[in-house]
Amino acid sequence: MNKKNGLLWGIVIAVVVVLALAWPKISTTFQAKESNWPEKDITMVVPFNPGGGTDLTTRALADEMAKDLGVNISVVNTPGASGSVGTLNVQNANHDGYTMLGNGFMAFVSYPVMGYTEQTHRDWNIWIATFSPNVIAVNENSKYKDINGLMKNLKDNPGSVSFGTAGIGTGGHIASEVLKSSLGFDYKHVPYQGGNPAILAALSGEVDLVPQLSMEMVDMLRGNKLNGLAALTDKPFKIEGADPIPSILDVNPELKSIVPLGESFGIAVPKDTPKDVVDKIDKAFKKAIDSESMKKFANEKGVEVLGYSGNEAQKYVDKLASTVNWALYDGGVAKISPEKFDISKPEKGE
Repeated sequence: MNKKNGLLWGIVIAVVVVLALAWPKISTTFQAKESNWPEKDITMVVPFNPGGGTDLTTRALADEMAKDLGVNISVVNTPGASGSVGTLNVQNANHDGYTMLGNGFMAFVSYPVMGYTEQTHRDWNIWIATFSPNVIAVNENSKYKDINGLMKNLKDNPGSVSFGTAGIGTGGHIASEVLKSSLGFDYKHVPYQGGNPAILAALSGEVDLVPQLSMEMVDMLRGNKLNGLAALTDKPFKIEGADPIPSILDVNPELKSIVPLGESFGIAVPKDTPKDVVDKIDKAFKKAIDSESMKKFANEKGVEVLGYSGNEAQKYVDKLASTVNWALYDGGVAKISPEKFDISKPEKGE
């Protein structure tokens, strides 16, 4: 028995010695493996249909990032459940940087309270490229000529003003619920299958207004087919070739805590992605943001370049999650309390 124990211990000691001697070589091999990322093409999942703001922004960003990373970045559209289907696909893939997410973060932060995912925004590394604010717009023949008249009618005649949005749980709907919760009015929600049908409904007079993204109606604003009554921003919103759109704060300064409100487009990878991979993604992202093609894209689409990463991006999304999730929950759209996910209520005048 003692001989067997002695033999066993001898084997253990021998293995330890071999590993100790070999470790520098093993370590170098692993480091070389890490430093060689990416060694193959990358998939960027967009959880919405082609042609929308998320898709267009992701493709513009991916094209520039691919130049720095030296591999192709293939954009794959996987729509469903306000973008949560594609988001879960990325979460369920290997966390090695070869499968990234391109998303809009207004809908993204709502997934937990809407019951789509258990993960929150804190489970991701996030980079925010551009921002497109929600704009309250009416057609050129609307009786509403300014935001004051609209707000008065909303409060005097609850439920009489129809809002056309891209669908339940989408950015326009979320913005409408945030305004409803903050200002205490009611409205008639008319959901469509996408932002373009909602905008066409506003143009035809089928609905009174559309609270969609500036990016989605930039051509209509430039052509004066739509009149932007207010942008959910903290200052007037300017689009080249169009009249400046007043800030919602001009008539509702109490909304300071919730603006800017709109869709922030960017990319994300799961939080436990290797640090060296995250660092390389960060470098490629920053180069892409500074590129002339991204600046041209932002100018054409009427969006603002943000370029947030790291703590700055997390802080931005923390505030967004607080504003969006509590508005959805208080309005009865979300059935799960944000408290379950330790998401605090937004403070008035924050």
